[in-house]
Amino acid sequence: MNEENLSPACRLRFGLAASAQSWPTKPVKLVVPTPAGSSLDFIARTLGEKLRERWKQPVLVDNKAGAGGMLGMTTVAKAPADGYTLGIGFNGPIAFAPYMYKKMAYDPAKDLLPVVLTSSQPNVLAVAASHPAKSLPEFVSWAKKQGNKINYASVGAGSSSHLTMELFKSTAAFDATHVPFSGSPPAGISVASEETQALFTVAPALLPLIQGGRIRLLAATSLTRTETMKDLPTVAESGYPGFEAIAWNGIFTPAGTPPDVVRRISADVNEVMKDKEVREAFARQGLVIGGGSPDEFKIFIAKESIKWGTIIKKVGISID
Repeated sequence: MNEENLSPACRLRFGLAASAQSWPTKPVKLVVPTPAGSSLDFIARTLGEKLRERWKQPVLVDNKAGAGGMLGMTTVAKAPADGYTLGIGFNGPIAFAPYMYKKMAYDPAKDLLPVVLTSSQPNVLAVAASHPAKSLPEFVSWAKKQGNKINYASVGAGSSSHLTMELFKSTAAFDATHVPFSGSPPAGISVASEETQALFTVAPALLPLIQGGRIRLLAATSLTRTETMKDLPTVAESGYPGFEAIAWNGIFTPAGTPPDVVRRISADVNEVMKDKEVREAFARQGLVIGGGSPDEFKIFIAKESIKWGTIIKKVGISID
């Protein structure tokens, strides 16, 4: 059939299908809203190398760190909607920021399209090796006896680390004062030195302190035990059924990117994440591999936004 004889609607569908089949015809930029060497940078470069082989085009990792991840996601939101600029978004600039900032340069729900969940990680509850609590129930019992004398560390105000403790405080009904730090290393050291009494963050960030015998892990915030931490109980199985607080990330494109191109990218990332080398590399970093369709990722983000938006409003977190 001659394309000229098609209706405008059919011609549009024909064009979109053709664009997905021919895409990509030039290098693809993958924006990482965190510094080189970060876990998101690792994910981008690991997937990028495999996608380069699949797409027969370079995948250029572009680190744009700053403003809690919002600088990088602003770059993605304002890029041409042609599938050649992707970004790795995470909890902070996608699900948390709209509730914490009065003004943002982009609206995650309107200016970005979810493509695929790439990975997730549970947070872990860390205390000093000298802490009297050897389990989560013992920690809660101890915390309740301290009244308002507990200080807990986080890797930054408004982070998953911060919000996870606020959710747990509310769930377990104890008091503690927030002490934010700039990243996991100083937060972890504050716990090891007993300057603060507890910290929720991802386990790989604490590995040197764990190996050095300076801190102890009490529980993980995934619903079920992960492959890399089989011996660590979850909060859910330690007396708080249904408790879950994971750090997650995924691929996004600018709103308006042709649906067929979005589906093509999602399908290819899903295939790459089945690769044995990729799965083993993620596991070594303590990452739980993701996957799924754009629609599934969109629904997941909506649920996460509602859940954490409630906590942010309750605590009154504002970073403006």
